[in-house]
Formats: sequence, structure tokens, C-alpha cells
Amino acid sequence: MVVERVTREQLFEQVFRGDLPCGANGEMRITRVRVPGREVDLAHVMGVSRRRVCEMLGLDIGVHEGEDHTGEALGLMRFTPWEAVVVAADMAVKCGSIEIGFMDRFNGSLILTGGIAEVESAEQEVLDYFGNVLGFHVCQMTRR
Repeated sequence: MVVERVTREQLFEQVFRGDLPCGANGEMRITRVRVPGREVDLAHVMGVSRRRVCEMLGLDIGVHEGEDHTGEALGLMRFTPWEAVVVAADMAVKCGSIEIGFMDRFNGSLILTGGIAEVESAEQEVLDYFGNVLGFHVCQMTRR
């Protein structure tokens, strides 16, 4: 049996046509491999946030219960490998007067809250460090 790599689109096409390759006993084996790169693929700063946005992001529950982040800037970042988010969160907090709104070390997501200048500065410091010192591929920070 020859093993060949297929793209997601090719696999979907085979599923829809019913042309899936099967073994001698009719079983199908699919192996999905994900090789994480070293990258920061999202760095975005949202200006003044509204209460509904904070609620939808869950910035009013858990350790933040009772806090109101309405009117603060939000910084959104995503890292691969996911564990890098811990380093980024540590750096960001030490770079300025910001707080961690949310951090997911299993998914690589980070949300920073604070004044717009502080959030932008913290995100830029993280991008510079990851790009210049750790050798990550980093995206450009965007702002809206």
C-alpha cells in the first residue's frame, strides 16, 4: 500500500465522491500531522472597548469577576508553539501598566487590557523580542 499525502481539500473531495483509499480489510487510516512553527501570527490592538465586547470575550468572569474593562484598549495575540504565550504574557506585564485579560497556554491566545499606549507598547516589545531574540516569524501589529 502506497502512502500519499493529500491536502484537506483533496480529502474532502474524496469523501464526497466516496473514493477513500481503504486497506485490505476495508479499514481506513488517516494520520493528521501538525508541525508547529515558531511564529506570532496575530498582534492586533483594539482601541476603546465596549462593555458587550468585554462580556463576549469573557473579561468579566473568573478572576476578573466584578471588574469593568469598558473603555480600555484590548490587545489580541496568538502564538505557535502555544507555550510561548507564557513568555509573552510575562514580558507584556513587565513592559507597562497592563493586565492579562485572558491567556490560554493550550491554544496560544493572549488578551491584554489597559490604556491604548501601554497595550501597543507591550505588544511591540513582545514582537521585537520574539522576532529578534527568539527567531520567531512575527506578523506586523495592526490597530483598529
